[in-house]
Amino acid sequence: MTSARTPGQVLQEARRQDSRDKRARVLRTVDDLLTRGEPVTFTAVAKAAGVSTWLVSAPGVREHVEAARAQQARTATTGSDPRSAGGAMSARTDLEVLRANNRRLRGQVSDLKEALQRRLGRQFDQLQATDLTDRIGELTAQHQELKIQITWLHHEQRELERRLAETNDDLVAARASLRRMIRIENS
Repeated sequence: MTSARTPGQVLQEARRQDSRDKRARVLRTVDDLLTRGEPVTFTAVAKAAGVSTWLVSAPGVREHVEAARAQQARTATTGSDPRSAGGAMSARTDLEVLRANNRRLRGQVSDLKEALQRRLGRQFDQLQATDLTDRIGELTAQHQELKIQITWLHHEQRELERRLAETNDDLVAARASLRRMIRIENS
């Protein structure tokens, strides 16, 4: 049985999907720049991917850009053309290493996202607990007011019982007096 998602959950999922899409676009852009032999810089990647430089330098993405820059630096120092046979093999090997790192890092990102979702869920539950705490406070205040009313009603009940006892005593005394007067009258 599935429960309906709240607007907040829908918004969170949309944000997560947007973030995943942007990160994937950055990674594709890094691969494209490497393939074309263009310089890989944080600014160039951000501009080509259409994202902020903050995202490009964020953990999980920064490593890929740095690896691509390191690969270009190695290619430049060895003087080999990445399009030559030896350079192509090295580039393919480096690309496979990068892709393996990419898969590993995406797995870590996924694990971190799940941990974050659980933590946000606990925080959301705590917000609901705060609402419950407020409600408990209101009910406690009402309980105190009712206890005061009960105490007052018990006091009033005792006063009425005392007055009833006095009235009963007066009634008993009046009956006794009436009987005496009737006896005196009859004699």
